[in-house]
Amino acid sequence: MIHEALSLAGILAFAISGALVGVRRDLDLLGVVVVGAATGLGGGILRDLLLGVHPPIAFVSWPNLAVAVAGSLAVFVFHPSISRIRSFEVIFDAFGLGLFSANGAVIAAALGQPPLTAILLGALTAIGGGVIRDVLVNDVPAVLTRELYAVSALAGSGVAVLIFAAGGGALVASLVGGALAVALRLASYWFGWHLPRPSAGFAVHRRGTDGEPGRISPTAAE
Repeated sequence: MIHEALSLAGILAFAISGALVGVRRDLDLLGVVVVGAATGLGGGILRDLLLGVHPPIAFVSWPNLAVAVAGSLAVFVFHPSISRIRSFEVIFDAFGLGLFSANGAVIAAALGQPPLTAILLGALTAIGGGVIRDVLVNDVPAVLTRELYAVSALAGSGVAVLIFAAGGGALVASLVGGALAVALRLASYWFGWHLPRPSAGFAVHRRGTDGEPGRISPTAAE
């Protein structure tokens, strides 16, 4: 029951973030729903396939599909009010990332997977839908470009597996690991933290007035 509730919450958060991307790309109704549903369900489908769960839960559990479609439709209807605020997309994406990374890792650990495998499966669950979303809208996947995206997922799934292995329980492990992933993802967005790039190295960034990171050179930051 705990896993199902957290999974549905993650599906909803990711579906909303994916649908917001679809609206930003000016897709039609079907396009917004497809991108939203793919974002919400894609990571879980990949996890189930790797765990040998056939067919994937998303294909046999109608609430999963219903939540993903409902979230996408809500964005399409109410987008004039929410799509203007770029941070909404990031916030929902961060919550989906946190819920999926921790819950996916705990599910894998509960099925008897070794800790490292469970951590990687949790991270894959969190980033899989986003990769599918970005491919559908012809973007470079966020996991390869955005602020500590995969790092946040790995941190959340890692902490969740550690707590679960220590006997902390599935709910505590999922909530603590998920909260860490959400906090790290949002902090990296607002403060512009990222892994080193060839052109920028470890330069400090800050958020610009348009919601995008604005670069601060190392000398200017001193």
